[in-house]
Amino acid sequence: MTLTRSLFRSIALTATVATAALLGGCATSPAYDYTAFNRAKPASLLVLPPLNESPEISATASVWSHATRPLAEAGYYVLPVTLVDETFRQNGVDTAHDAQEVSARKLREFFGADAAVYIKVRKYGASYAVLSSETRVEVEARIIDLRSGELLWNGSAVASSSEEQQQSQGGLIGALVGALVRHVMSNATDDSYRWAGVADDRMLGAPRRNGVPPGPRSPLHGQPMPVQ
Repeated sequence: MTLTRSLFRSIALTATVATAALLGGCATSPAYDYTAFNRAKPASLLVLPPLNESPEISATASVWSHATRPLAEAGYYVLPVTLVDETFRQNGVDTAHDAQEVSARKLREFFGADAAVYIKVRKYGASYAVLSSETRVEVEARIIDLRSGELLWNGSAVASSSEEQQQSQGGLIGALVGALVRHVMSNATDDSYRWAGVADDRMLGAPRRNGVPPGPRSPLHGQPMPVQ
């Protein structure tokens, strides 16, 4: 009888812990407060050249080149990257840091956009470990109202090749060779460029939970944001 009771208590305790873990895993982040965004109603966006915290010098151009598409598809007028880049260069602004230091008033005066998108690249590139190779891009962004200087939205996203890598076959030697081949191919083909597009789409595409709301040219404009 004592053994049976002890076994029952152990099972009950295990079930309680598992239930708590499941509930914790299902918890979602709080819904984003779009009060400022809805009040500002930006229709045109200026995407500034991204700051780069990675060691890869191509990260700024790669992430920047992908960033306008998801915003345009979300229903905003987005100034072309080539136009923005040339305008900055003609006015002596040659780096992403200098571009993001320009005041909101000046940006509004030069480009006429309602809001600006400030992007930062946290990670960009391939890394090689003993049994794995991963290409990873991590980005974050803020949207600032150029008319008031107010923060309208901020978010982040991650994309990596490990999401689509399948379990290695052929034992330890096969895993080692596979990781090495993926690493070499990533460096040779700049696979990071593709994952930069995925990260930008996840961060700036709409509609996404806690993401950028659909713009005025989208048929989804004004509808409630996804809750999951």
